[in-house]
Amino acid sequence: MPIHYEKHPNAEPGLEHVVLITIDRPESRNSLDMYHFRDLAGAWKQVRYDDDVWLAIVTGVERNFMSGADLKTYIPQVTALAKEIGKGEVTEIDGCRLSDGTRAVLRDAKIYKPIIAAINGPCVAGGMEMLGGVDIRIATEHATFGVMEPKRGLFAGGGTTARLPRQLSFPAAMEFLLTAEAFPASRALKLGLINEIVPEDELLARAFEWARRITVNAPLAVQATKESVLRGLSTTLDEAYGIEQELSTKIFATADAKEGPKAFAEKRPPQWSGS
Repeated sequence: MPIHYEKHPNAEPGLEHVVLITIDRPESRNSLDMYHFRDLAGAWKQVRYDDDVWLAIVTGVERNFMSGADLKTYIPQVTALAKEIGKGEVTEIDGCRLSDGTRAVLRDAKIYKPIIAAINGPCVAGGMEMLGGVDIRIATEHATFGVMEPKRGLFAGGGTTARLPRQLSFPAAMEFLLTAEAFPASRALKLGLINEIVPEDELLARAFEWARRITVNAPLAVQATKESVLRGLSTTLDEAYGIEQELSTKIFATADAKEGPKAFAEKRPPQWSGS
């Protein structure tokens, strides 16, 4: 089954610039083979470069979110791919590259548009890695979370060991990383991994509510805010102040920075142009 990419999936006003990405491989509990990693990486590329997209929501089908690589198929596939690329004659096969796996889980993705995860099932291994690149995280009661790689003698190399200690308290991050256990949504909420828990039948509606709360704001200002946060976290405080000033100067020169105060003075909703 494919990775679905839907522009404007909700027809309600205010959601015209929202994309819904759905991981649809229930036969393997939404674990991905080489081709699905390729397609998911491609979906994130579309989000990044399409100016008409202001926000993305990612979810899964049939009480599945994302459980990383399909170990039965992905390892042989990527090994064969690496062997062929290693010969120096090709850089990809069937559109697949060795970097697709890390791009699919948003490692160093540089996507400054907001991303919301609607988590409706297991979010483990690569799912947890992808979650580290997501901004708002909503889960159902039956969702589970875990960095399971050490339990199988593997290593979480898609960003989890780098991002999780920066996003949670150190003890909370190490609880996930060292036990390699699956945590219920209630524990994930308590540790600060997710924003809220909602009933299953309200999950997507709630994700769109979050999207509406964000997209009512000027898109370039929102993206610059996220960019400032992510770039600032990877450097010193003094350099982060410089990044903040750089982006502030850029945003104050936009058409939307003129539209916002004008709309406020005229007591009307702003009409953002994204320019």
